[in-house]
Amino acid sequence: MPLLLIGDESEKMISRYISSCRIYVGSVADDIVSVCAVDDNGDLEIKNLAVREDMRKKGIGRAMLRHVERLYPDRTVMLGTGETPSTLHFYRSCGYEVSHIVPDFFINNYPEPIIEEGMRLRDMVYLIKHPDNI
Repeated sequence: MPLLLIGDESEKMISRYISSCRIYVGSVADDIVSVCAVDDNGDLEIKNLAVREDMRKKGIGRAMLRHVERLYPDRTVMLGTGETPSTLHFYRSCGYEVSHIVPDFFINNYPEPIIEEGMRLRDMVYLIKHPDNI
């Protein structure tokens, strides 16, 4: 749960999707450093991707995405995230493109404001990567 809470700050929200997900973990020297929750019941959606803070910027998040993409080579991969510039840049650099936006998602679904990079998250940005880009 601690790693999942890096990717989604609400245990209540995590509990809404976790039972329908496959959980993949990344480890370094037998130490779990990342997690990826994937819902493959219908559309393939990454519900949560998190890397332990001290292990970021080492290619682990990118490797987790590639692992999931290789497991489902013929499927479009979708994920939702806040509109934080660095997060959007990361996913775009991995070949994902904006699909659509759900206005006020974080305001309507989280009781406390979520602040990232000095800004309050409002909208959920959905990104996709088609199989021909994997």
